[in-house]
Amino acid sequence: MGINHLISPLGPIAPAGEHQSSRDTFKSMSTGDKFEKAVAIMARLRAPGGCPWDREQTFDTIKRYTLEETYEVLEAIDNRDWPELTGELGDLLLQVLFYAEMAQEEGRFSIDDVLDALSDKLIRRHPHVFGDTTAANSAQVLKNWEALKAEERKQGKQTKTVADHAADGVPEPLLTGVSSKMPALIEAHKLGSKAGQVGFDWPEMNGLFEKLAEETVELQENVMELPEEVRNGKSKISPAGDLHQRLEDEMGDLFFVLVNIARHLSIDPESALRKANRKFRRRFGWLEHELHKQGRRPEQATLDEMESLWQQAKSLEKKGLEKNGQ
Repeated sequence: MGINHLISPLGPIAPAGEHQSSRDTFKSMSTGDKFEKAVAIMARLRAPGGCPWDREQTFDTIKRYTLEETYEVLEAIDNRDWPELTGELGDLLLQVLFYAEMAQEEGRFSIDDVLDALSDKLIRRHPHVFGDTTAANSAQVLKNWEALKAEERKQGKQTKTVADHAADGVPEPLLTGVSSKMPALIEAHKLGSKAGQVGFDWPEMNGLFEKLAEETVELQENVMELPEEVRNGKSKISPAGDLHQRLEDEMGDLFFVLVNIARHLSIDPESALRKANRKFRRRFGWLEHELHKQGRRPEQATLDEMESLWQQAKSLEKKGLEKNGQ
């Protein structure tokens, strides 16, 4: 039997041209059967005679798609686009199936191992649900969660560096579990949260805003050292100089304080910035459209004209929100 009729545990996968009947069959399946079918389809794509592109992929080549799909899921959530979210979650699940299939081909692990690890972790880290531990609120849940993760790392799941610390009797570094490979805003949020759990945090919001003002002044002082032609936008600062390095440091400090303000306000900084980006796209797009109706492009308008259109875009947006009761 050819690859187009590869047998899965649930029967043959329909060849090309039978997609409608295949979809109807999928709808009548149980959730477990649907999952097994998806696993079998992924295996078929990677098998000899399958998809040339899928067969060429490796763990390293797929990584960027995993990141892209994650952001598309977040965008669908922000847009409250539930049909789109359905598809995007499927695309994200595909990444898991892809990694698991490649790992199984190399004899490393299988999708069953992934599911076993997930179930074990969910039960192990929720003793207040599946065990005798109690947790009165979400804060206590998070505290228990961190303690359980720390204990797991002590039992051999930590990196070699942390294991060396443990062997020497040195406590595990608090920030070990925060990956430095995640987006910087998320990393900053997690670092501040971790430190805050042991009391290294601003005790009240006023302290954060005082720190924000302090960091702003320090950045402004460094900006004043720039040549006048750079400050007025007529030339660019060299990225190789000492001043540029100091400006980058001060800018980083400013971002870090802003992220911690967001944390204290229970705001996801990454999500907040994405929404601000979309708002800018929307308003600038309206500005461009209005200029196009006048037979002009943005570069042919003055800053005052564009600012006036920008304010109109904001006003129209506000009226639209009020009309919709938001």
